[in-house]
Order: sequence, then C-alpha cells, then structure tokens
Amino acid sequence: MEFCPKCGNLMLPKKIEEGPILVCSGCGYATKASALEGYRLTRTSKERKEPMVVEGMPVTLPTTHTRCPSCGHNKAYWWLRQTRAADEATTRFYRCAKCDHTWREYT
Repeated sequence: MEFCPKCGNLMLPKKIEEGPILVCSGCGYATKASALEGYRLTRTSKERKEPMVVEGMPVTLPTTHTRCPSCGHNKAYWWLRQTRAADEATTRFYRCAKCDHTWREYT
C-alpha cells in the first residue's frame, strides 16, 4: 500500500488505457503505479457477484435480521456513516443479502 505524498491518505489503484495508476482517496493526486502487488481490481455488477474490496482486502460486513423493503428478504448487511454534522447521530445503512437493495435508517 502506498500513501499520498501531499496529504498522507491511502492511494487506491485505478486502471486506465495507459496502464494502472494510484489515485489518492483524499485529494485526488495521481501517479503511475509501478506495481499493484497486494491490490486487486474488481468490477461490481448485478449479474456477477464479487466481494467488496477496500484497501486491497475483502470486507466482511456484519449482518442483521431486518426486512428488505424491496423483496421482503429478512437478512441484510449493515454499516454506519456520519452523514450529518458531527454532533448528530450516525446513519445506519442496510444492503439486502438477496437482492442488493440498499436503504438507510436515521438513528
């Protein structure tokens, strides 16, 4: 893994026609990648399910029993994000384990 020389954030791989590059996840600084060892580029689509990859490693999200508003399935993955001001509660996101529908719940 490499870090941005400008802001210190993680550099993520991106594939373009000229070859692989590393792009800063914070400021957008880009540089040509000499090697992408430890990274795996993936493309997510509805037809082919592939694992979610963050920082070169697969992500395992926690699951819960909740009803999907789209298909009615009762299992979903969840994660928390701070979407509003820092002094307000976090937002809980859900993704259905069956149909990949994503919805949110404000706590």
